[in-house]
Amino acid sequence: MVNEGSHTANERRERSRPEVAQATLGAANLNPFGDLHTLQHLSARLARGLRAVFEPLLRTECRSFAEPLVVQRFADYRAERPDGLTAWLPLAMTQGAGQAGGQAMMVLDGRFVLGVLDLFFGGTGATPGELPAEFTPAAEAMIARMGALIADPLKTAWEPLARIDFVPGHVEANPAMIQGLDGDDAVIVTRFGIAAGTAKPVFVDIVYPVAALKPHTPSLIGKVHAKTAAPDPAWRNGLTRAVMGVKFPVRSVLAEPTVPLSLLMNLKAGDVIPISFGAEVPVMVGGDQLGFGTVGTSNGKAAIRLNSISHMVEDFQ
Repeated sequence: MVNEGSHTANERRERSRPEVAQATLGAANLNPFGDLHTLQHLSARLARGLRAVFEPLLRTECRSFAEPLVVQRFADYRAERPDGLTAWLPLAMTQGAGQAGGQAMMVLDGRFVLGVLDLFFGGTGATPGELPAEFTPAAEAMIARMGALIADPLKTAWEPLARIDFVPGHVEANPAMIQGLDGDDAVIVTRFGIAAGTAKPVFVDIVYPVAALKPHTPSLIGKVHAKTAAPDPAWRNGLTRAVMGVKFPVRSVLAEPTVPLSLLMNLKAGDVIPISFGAEVPVMVGGDQLGFGTVGTSNGKAAIRLNSISHMVEDFQ
């Protein structure tokens, strides 16, 4: 069953994970991006968006969180994965005009996939005691569906740094079949926990090859500001003056008489159409009501004195 078993809410994956290694003399530097605070911030943004992805799939309220990033060789990452069926789904990273930007990868435990598939077909999330050697076409379709669902919040999480579209490819059960990724390649592993209630969390990994992120180095090594910088005062004053100069048509409808078609067809110059209106008439700005006023004269010209302002305008002010 998906998330089967009762554990504390703060539980994380028990298997220890190596810390982000710093460069040492005579050794290859796996991490050219420094402290990775920016990417960790993006992972936290993505974690918040994953609830909307998995709650409909799990048919229950769930919690999601991001674990600390890890930089390691892809071969080491594969070796630390638990034995058994695993889904490896490439996510092509494309930028404007379809420009290729490398490839990330979503990694899912096979048992979790089969549990979600059982829920999708009305089951309880049960999975077989012994996992099969490969995914069925239905399971592959479910993995592709999850990849497409995650692509949107993943794109949103990246928007502060770069506009990247993530396009799911063909799922593989054997990571050796993934094109363009060698065992010696450095990767950044971003891990996300998904749990229903107090149940033991399952983990979804988004793996970024370091080579795929190098075009975004200037953004990744920059600091993420918690608050937006204050706008330039001169720019704000100029914008205010420009906005205050925008003109709107103001009109008032004194009356809207209704006449039958027979009278309308017989009208001729000099005929009088009687109208009547109350003490106050509506005053309109565009298609919205500004308030009510009284018809009169001012300096020899017809005018309307405003008696009340609508709540919409008061709220805007």
